[in-house]
Amino acid sequence: MDVDYREDGSARTAALLFEQWNDVQETETRLHTVPQAAPYEPGAFYKRELPCLLPVLEPLAAQLGAVVIDGYVTLDAEGSPGLGWYLFQALEGAIPVIGVAKTAFRGSAHAQAVQRGSGSRPLYVTAAGIDVLDAAEHLRQMAGPHRIPRLLGRVDRACREAI
Repeated sequence: MDVDYREDGSARTAALLFEQWNDVQETETRLHTVPQAAPYEPGAFYKRELPCLLPVLEPLAAQLGAVVIDGYVTLDAEGSPGLGWYLFQALEGAIPVIGVAKTAFRGSAHAQAVQRGSGSRPLYVTAAGIDVLDAAEHLRQMAGPHRIPRLLGRVDRACREAI
């Protein structure tokens, strides 16, 4: 899943569904528009993002094995909640949430670094409802020769390019 915030204040959410971690192509794409996204609030990004993610996820909940988001589930080794944790709670802990972040930040040494492709920069994995080492292995298995797995790149483009 990913969200793109537009200049007009709206937000476009994209979710790509797939069956196996190594799938090259999604089985379905879901798009949703929030006409007026909440403003960014420092330290409370989840307040802006959750209202964009939940309308797409809730009708799919019974068929999902996991949700992958662009970001952190927990922000530090103490378990301070990030977007992924709030999403996991909103889904009543029934669906594992895997956070994949492109950058490390202060306090994120707890995240599992995953090397993909020939680049030297890792991706950072955190998780709820699934062991973080298993989540990292799923990310390693995802199709694509580059740092960013093919489906994660596709979901980013899907929400940015959607009209």
